[in-house]
Amino acid sequence: MWELFLFSKAFVGLMFAALMILVMWSLVWKGIALWKAARKGDKWWFIAMLVINTIGILEILYIYIFSEKKKKNKLPEEKMAETMSEK
Repeated sequence: MWELFLFSKAFVGLMFAALMILVMWSLVWKGIALWKAARKGDKWWFIAMLVINTIGILEILYIYIFSEKKKKNKLPEEKMAETMSEK
């Protein structure tokens, strides 16, 4: 019975739709994460996310965990530049 379903047009269409949703999910997260990495100058993160396909997992971790760490550990010069640009 399963053999008939695995090769049916309905199953192929369902798998194609699932694959397209997965591709769109991955592209959205990859685009956001690559943009953030490029803006922050994280060259190695940018290369890793560009080459490695993790279905958005690495990208989500970068956006919410690893890119946030740099905000907390700013150098005094960066803090000074921020205050000067606000004025």
